Amino acid sequence: MIKIGITLGDSNGVGPESVIKIFRDSRMHELATFVLYGATKALSFYKPTVEGGEAVAYNVVRSAAEAAPRKLNIVECGKNDMRITPGEASAEAGVVAIESLRKAAQDIKAGALDVIVTAPINKNSMNAEGFGATGHTEFLAQEFGGSPLMLMCSEVMKVGLATIHLPVAEVAGALSKELIKERIAQLNDSLRNDFGVRSPRIAVLALNPHAGDGGLLGGEEQEIIRPAIVESYDEGKLAFGPFAADGFFAAGKFKSYDAVLAMYHDQGLAPFKTLTPAGVNVTANLSVVRTSPDHGVGYDIAGKGVADESSMRNAIYMAIDILRSRTREKEYAANPLKHYERERGGRDMNVKDLKEFKDEKHS
Repeated sequence: MIKIGITLGDSNGVGPESVIKIFRDSRMHELATFVLYGATKALSFYKPTVEGGEAVAYNVVRSAAEAAPRKLNIVECGKNDMRITPGEASAEAGVVAIESLRKAAQDIKAGALDVIVTAPINKNSMNAEGFGATGHTEFLAQEFGGSPLMLMCSEVMKVGLATIHLPVAEVAGALSKELIKERIAQLNDSLRNDFGVRSPRIAVLALNPHAGDGGLLGGEEQEIIRPAIVESYDEGKLAFGPFAADGFFAAGKFKSYDAVLAMYHDQGLAPFKTLTPAGVNVTANLSVVRTSPDHGVGYDIAGKGVADESSMRNAIYMAIDILRSRTREKEYAANPLKHYERERGGRDMNVKDLKEFKDEKHS
């Protein structure tokens, strides 16, 4: 059975409350074996605020290797006497969130977990305690290597980011043709491997208003973005643009593409969160599967029993789907003849057939 690690995030936010709401339904345990990383005190604190459903009991373990199926296992993080102060940032909550992530990373490196789902964190609280990363995505890059792509996903749209947690004043200077080509390639690979899209169509947004208006409002489109799109297309990736962001979303053009590449954080996330319900943040181009809800710590509603757990639940579902999709892709690549025969009704494959198969698979 799949083993999923869930970090509870900021103990003073909506993460623990959302997890409790999700696991009031014991049918969740039919999907996977779950391991929580956080403070049992936080879970005990928020349980009375969540009404209805089945009672939630916890099985304390030292690591994911000890996790039992059909139980909600938890790896204890932090101190037993920590204070829970809903809606407030605190050093204690920052320390627990850091420990939770590090222990989950250790377990997934050891092969004791298959995927990781992360509840929202307070980056300021964590960095004040020595976290050393600007977010989950950057932390995971440090732990597992590579240059991960932040990808927001829902049934409505998928939006990837060329730059991630970067001040707006630094975005233009951070963009290059090489970076955008890399992001297009990462997005293309993720759509194929993580979501089973055989020939992804990718829309690339402009940086400046009106797509630079022919250079009057900035030269990034003509000098950087368009050349990256053209070269990516020539290399076999169906990339199009650059599109002016306002008209692109307002006219619903995103519906014609499998994903959108935005140039910076709010350019992509503002329309995504406006147009799609309960989305999921996926860290693409990472050796391990990681998802999270698309919202923050929710200090304004923490502890009031009103937090909506839908995005967190969708993050769990999507993590399972992505893991299964990656497994299928690996099996497909390992034995293409077998899969070709299945698709062609079981007849034998000759050299010509194999060439046609490869052309179909990579078209």
